[in-house]
Amino acid sequence: MLWNSKLIEKYNLSGPRYTSYPTASQFSSDISKISLIERMLAPATKPLSLYFHVPFCAHLCYYCACNKIVTKKYDKSREYIELLDEELRLRSLMIQTEQPVTQLHFGGGTPTFLSTESIKTLLDKITQYFTLLEDDSGDYSIEIDPREIDEEKLTCLRKVGFNRLSFGIQDFDERVQTAIRRSQSVELVTKILNQAKELKFHSINFDLIYGLPFQSVESFERTLNIVLEMSPDRLSVFNYAHLPERFPSQKRILNTSLPSAETKLAMLKRIIERLTDAGYVHIGMDHFAKAEDSLAIAQKEQRLKRNFQGYTTHKETDLIAFGTSAISHFNNTYIQNHIDLVTYQQSIENGQLPIAKGYISTEDDLIREHVIMTLMCDYELDFASFKKKFNVPFDCYFSKEHKELTSLEKDKVIMIDNQKIQVTDAGKLLIRCICMIFDQYLNNGTRYSKVI
Repeated sequence: MLWNSKLIEKYNLSGPRYTSYPTASQFSSDISKISLIERMLAPATKPLSLYFHVPFCAHLCYYCACNKIVTKKYDKSREYIELLDEELRLRSLMIQTEQPVTQLHFGGGTPTFLSTESIKTLLDKITQYFTLLEDDSGDYSIEIDPREIDEEKLTCLRKVGFNRLSFGIQDFDERVQTAIRRSQSVELVTKILNQAKELKFHSINFDLIYGLPFQSVESFERTLNIVLEMSPDRLSVFNYAHLPERFPSQKRILNTSLPSAETKLAMLKRIIERLTDAGYVHIGMDHFAKAEDSLAIAQKEQRLKRNFQGYTTHKETDLIAFGTSAISHFNNTYIQNHIDLVTYQQSIENGQLPIAKGYISTEDDLIREHVIMTLMCDYELDFASFKKKFNVPFDCYFSKEHKELTSLEKDKVIMIDNQKIQVTDAGKLLIRCICMIFDQYLNNGTRYSKVI
């Protein structure tokens, strides 16, 4: 990774994060639900990745842009488990569930909002309908809020099969925590982390955010010192996107408290320096992992995949997602559930899958998806492999994109020869800009965050 200030200044545009292609802005509610279900009925040959969205949070964090419901009524989790149970049953009637589940992820919201009993019940239901691995070899992860978990719940998570944890940290600076309404002490996180290690969780991830109110290079350096002492296996360091017109809770964050664009860039530069100096591999965008971690190994072996959870090692899987707003991806088809809990519940209670919108990829979409995702994960694209896969030369198919690629090559963002496109060390931070060249839906009016 090479930091080039001039290139960053020139190419720090706004663009998608490419957790899918086409991006979710292309999903349509006008698409025939029958056509989406027909795609679901096709014979399955791939292992499965299951995602469950738990929308509830006991606390409102001002920065948050997730689909969430803030409530202190913990009994809502029992009602939600009943809805998930029925969605599981409905989907099991339409898809082949004997394929092994190699990946399982609970996201939110706050999945640890669920009680210990609700977690056990939900895992029993999943096991009833799907084939979970029993030898602890799967990648079974859950996002946790350190304020919403204790040793009993942590022990329960390990017993029911979870072997990876993702801690929502954001920042350890007390002034920043107060400003974003997310106060959690170093002592609390350390206690839970030690308990997780005693329970032999395979991997620990920390989520951090830079660009929050009152942050500075110096303050975030202190957070990094604490984090590196704790030594998580993976780190996700996200750029805070301040969009109060879209996310009302962000209106409580004053613009005057936010670090400048220059400070944010300086923070990112320091983050990359500190983490790579400490032995973490910069996987891509906001993901870092220790060199011996499976994510870093998968990148080295070109087995990475990018989906709605970020980078993953499970390249050859079909994603089936449950709960409000959850997005499935299989058989070249995207299906998104209703975002609103009431609408989701009405669909389930009417015996219908809670499908809000979807998208069926065209041949052109698949070609562009392959290029974008290969570049996002591998930082290179081999022309011979491309031609073999799609039976068309790369330069012929993307002749219209040639001028923009040439411009990137001139700026040494990429290198192109007769064999492949190679992203340079200076271009890796600009990978979203490179991928945007191949996105035919880019100018659709959607507002995106800055690429850096």
